[in-house]
Amino acid sequence: MSTTDGARRRPQWRGRQMTTRTRTRALTAGDTALADFTERLFGHLPRADQRRWARVYLQGLLTTPGKKSVRRLAASVTESPTASQSLQQFINASPWDWNPARTELLRWVEERHPVRSWTIGQVCFPKRGEHSVGVHRRFDPVAGRIVNCQLGFCLFLSLDGMSVPVDWRLALPEAWVTDPVLRRRARISPEAVHQAPEALVLELVDSIAARTSSAHPPVVADLSRLGNAAALIGVLGRRGHDFLVSVPPALPVRAAALAPGGDPARTPGRGGTTAGDFARLGNTSHPYTMPLAGPGARSQRQQQQRIHSALVRVPEGDSAGRGAQQIYRLFGERRPDGRSGGPVWLTNMNRHRMDDLLHLVRGSARSGAVLGSLADEFGLLDFEGRSFPGWHHHMTLMSAAYAYAVAVRERAEPGRRSA
Repeated sequence: MSTTDGARRRPQWRGRQMTTRTRTRALTAGDTALADFTERLFGHLPRADQRRWARVYLQGLLTTPGKKSVRRLAASVTESPTASQSLQQFINASPWDWNPARTELLRWVEERHPVRSWTIGQVCFPKRGEHSVGVHRRFDPVAGRIVNCQLGFCLFLSLDGMSVPVDWRLALPEAWVTDPVLRRRARISPEAVHQAPEALVLELVDSIAARTSSAHPPVVADLSRLGNAAALIGVLGRRGHDFLVSVPPALPVRAAALAPGGDPARTPGRGGTTAGDFARLGNTSHPYTMPLAGPGARSQRQQQQRIHSALVRVPEGDSAGRGAQQIYRLFGERRPDGRSGGPVWLTNMNRHRMDDLLHLVRGSARSGAVLGSLADEFGLLDFEGRSFPGWHHHMTLMSAAYAYAVAVRERAEPGRRSA
């Protein structure tokens, strides 16, 4: 799961991705393409004015420099004095269903690129006051302090050289679902309930698995800050998903059983009781010249590193049946001083080459960089988000705008991939 730091950093797109000015020129030349794209994703909306405002919002996200407030989006696309009010109504109050648009976005991306993994990202939305839906004071390990924020989860389609967000979930603290005043004020749907982060991650995976027409790729996620990572690992395995997840170093694990005639002295991780121990003690070594650091890392070391791996079991994750015989590969970077460094990764893809697994790790870091781009250029952190439908409407349109911008860039610069 990409760290919240990816959304807070303000990376410079210029030279790496399309600037707003470049996208504006491309949109002017491809206005019909944007209309067709909007019709495909939002053609399910019953009224013509709703479809029109969907296009206005998309065009505003694609061409408005700076902060993407509803007022600025409306002013950048139309001269109508009432456009801002109409756009605000469309985003925050209009009761349109965002799920069909997300399904079409998923299929639109799948038609154009092979999907290499489903990657889960996590975003902290800093907020002032108590009116934004789901806002709560939480300890943010990236900031190292308690912050007032919304907490969201995103599912990316990780492609060759790029990642595209296609689905979102908002964490609702218990107070927001038990207090009828808060529910009514934020227009929280009756089926929305308080769920642990692990359940939201699983809901994202289940949702895309039910809607995709393609083979299921591996699930890649950072579970290192989740309280019940072991249980989620077990559920993913029992539902038949290949996965590669970053786990807490303190996660209890034990060595996999030895093959007949094996030497106990050479058991990877012998003497260890946690994932961090096994990453440090594992005796299977792989050279690696790309950084294993996660997307929130402040520095990227390019010199050759050694990746150490071990075969392990996860007792808690194995406790519910089929997992009783499940063996996982655990790996991490070991520094020259013998200490482990960076994330500790766990996978059930034991027969895959380490190079293939590390390629998925790199895709996870790329999704973190996309969160930074969404914050910089597409208004990820600019939406006030007071209503539950409004938050989902904005996230849907923002994801669509990003996907369309990637397509515009590919047309303008054939052969080049987004970060």
